[in-house]
Amino acid sequence: MTGDVEAQVADLKSRPGRDLQVHGSSALAQSLFSAGLVDELRLVVAPVVVGQGRRLFPDGASPLGLDLVNSRTTPQGLTIQVFETRGRPDFAVYEGVSSVG
Repeated sequence: MTGDVEAQVADLKSRPGRDLQVHGSSALAQSLFSAGLVDELRLVVAPVVVGQGRRLFPDGASPLGLDLVNSRTTPQGLTIQVFETRGRPDFAVYEGVSSVG
């Protein structure tokens, strides 16, 4: 895609048809998140700490509320988490693990 990608994606989303998916492009995902064009986020987390690389959620990004709708772990230890977006999040104070219900 070239030109106004956000407008093109918004146009595609307004049409009937199959899901639109982004695989492996954090830059495109970041622009779609900031434009409010992401309905669902699927994260696959590997049990490895790399310590470097491009961030999916950069410093200064707008807060986004997510609702966990599915989560599973593969036999190899990958976690697959599916979230639906719900706009601006509600904020709370974290007081430690014992405060999480």
